[in-house]
Amino acid sequence: MSDRTAAVSRETAETEIDLTLAIDGDGDADVDTGVGFFDHMLASFATHGLFDLTVHCDGDTEIDDHHTVEDVAICLGEAFAEALGDKRGIRRYADRRVPLDEAVASVVVDVAGRPYYEFGGEFSQESVGEFTSVMADHFALSLAQNADLTLHAAIVKGENAHHEVEALFKALARALDDATRIDERRSAAPSTKGQL
Repeated sequence: MSDRTAAVSRETAETEIDLTLAIDGDGDADVDTGVGFFDHMLASFATHGLFDLTVHCDGDTEIDDHHTVEDVAICLGEAFAEALGDKRGIRRYADRRVPLDEAVASVVVDVAGRPYYEFGGEFSQESVGEFTSVMADHFALSLAQNADLTLHAAIVKGENAHHEVEALFKALARALDDATRIDERRSAAPSTKGQL
């Protein structure tokens, strides 16, 4: 299924983004958003989801990280939606808990074609470098809305925001990898409706 790829570009007064995604990749990442910790999170997302991901973003980081993180998430969500197409044969559901030292994050996802998002927990510090911790929650929300995912995410426990955010990105990657995998037993979309 190497054709499950997408390229998305977005240009606004706040950001200019070029993004490519290959769902059936090797985990290769080429990321430059101007926000160092966010670059690290996107590279981790690609590595642990085995997605090939390129993201080049020129954003208004002189203001803060909000527009850059949000708009990259919008583009990534659109790329997932495009690359998945009619979702024929995917597993659809996944549930992942990922630890990082003292922190644990949980992600439950349904690639349902119905955007819905809930988040639980809180981050122990307000920021990690130039990355505002709550933007991890907003990233997941924007991704869910634009990829048409039902997504429940939570920080289960933690004491270090770096660990909490990273565990969340890794859990999101592992859950999306699981849910978007092809089940060789299934030839149609995984729904009694016949489509997602």
